[in-house]
Amino acid sequence: MKRESINAKNAPAARGGYSQAVKIEDFKTLVFISGQIPVGDDDKVPETFEDQARLVWRNIDAQLKAAGVTKADLVKVTTFLSDRHHATANREIRSEYLGAIAPAMSVVICAIFDEKWQLEVEAIAAR
Repeated sequence: MKRESINAKNAPAARGGYSQAVKIEDFKTLVFISGQIPVGDDDKVPETFEDQARLVWRNIDAQLKAAGVTKADLVKVTTFLSDRHHATANREIRSEYLGAIAPAMSVVICAIFDEKWQLEVEAIAAR
């Protein structure tokens, strides 16, 4: 698969570890991951945003592995936050998980289905 980060010179630069666009060619596998929520396999929801965010990324990682791909194959991530005050912690925890991987990304501030959940993350991977 050929993957290229796109950051057009005549548009705003990406800020915070993502690409403005990701171009993929010659891929064999495309995986769409539904919104992952901060619920563990024990059906519990952590109390803090940081613990919820780490759990969501563990859940995403589990889905990626089950599909036979890895986080390096992520091309698009959409994060839904219940409160804009979580933006900095969200960016830091996402960076812990992704490292230098820079998929296309969106963050939306909104009401989330269950009021205990402080975020939900959906993703697309290609290999």
